[in-house]
Amino acid sequence: MCLPLLGKRILITREQRKAAKFAQKIKGFGGEPVEIPLIYITCIRPPNHDVIQQLMKYQWIFFTSGNGVACFFQLLKHECIPLEHLAKLNIAVVGRKTETKLIELTGRSADFIPSSFDADTMADEFLTQYPDANEFLLVRGNLSRDVLPERFEKRKKTYTNLEVYETHKNEQMQLLLQTTLAKTVIDYITFTSPSTVEAFAHMTTARKVAPCICIGTTTEQRVKELGFSPILTAKEFTVDGMIECIKQDVTNQRKEETE
Repeated sequence: MCLPLLGKRILITREQRKAAKFAQKIKGFGGEPVEIPLIYITCIRPPNHDVIQQLMKYQWIFFTSGNGVACFFQLLKHECIPLEHLAKLNIAVVGRKTETKLIELTGRSADFIPSSFDADTMADEFLTQYPDANEFLLVRGNLSRDVLPERFEKRKKTYTNLEVYETHKNEQMQLLLQTTLAKTVIDYITFTSPSTVEAFAHMTTARKVAPCICIGTTTEQRVKELGFSPILTAKEFTVDGMIECIKQDVTNQRKEETE
């Protein structure tokens, strides 16, 4: 059996709740995952939570993360809003993982998914496909980028931001991170969001420990801004894409060693 990541120690920085499946996939290819969750997510009741009492006025609901989906439906439950109120609304999601969470919680699929799983592509393709659509509810976190609001404002669309979760630095992981980097050989560092990059940079001055594997171009940009190197970015903006990126890099290294 071929184990392309055999002997490779891979640091996982994403939140603990989502790290388990990532770690299991790394193990399946022979790698050794090192889980140090540098962020954590909390669902919140936003100041403008009353907007969900008027869901029917929106044509579209936008979700740009699975966390947004989970916390939004937790909010609906808290406010005693029946899921049936969503039946006539269109739902746009940023990618397949976000849709999976939507299906898990509601049993329905998304009405729009961009070809590339990032907010820039989502905005461009949605506005091209639905130029006359209006009245959007944007379900977000406190650190969400303003790509969609900026594009919608430019096109004079009416939208409402609804922040349903917050991302926090997991400060209690700082000593573990510093100790691990000092005493353990790490072959790859994985970053699944700009917030994981920022938390890493906050907790240590290390910037050139190992190749940084980025889930997408937004995360890649933040990695560059904070001075990390070398940098590799997944072709497909998913965890599976990140693993494929690592596998390809390992294969390339082994080819160079045998030449």
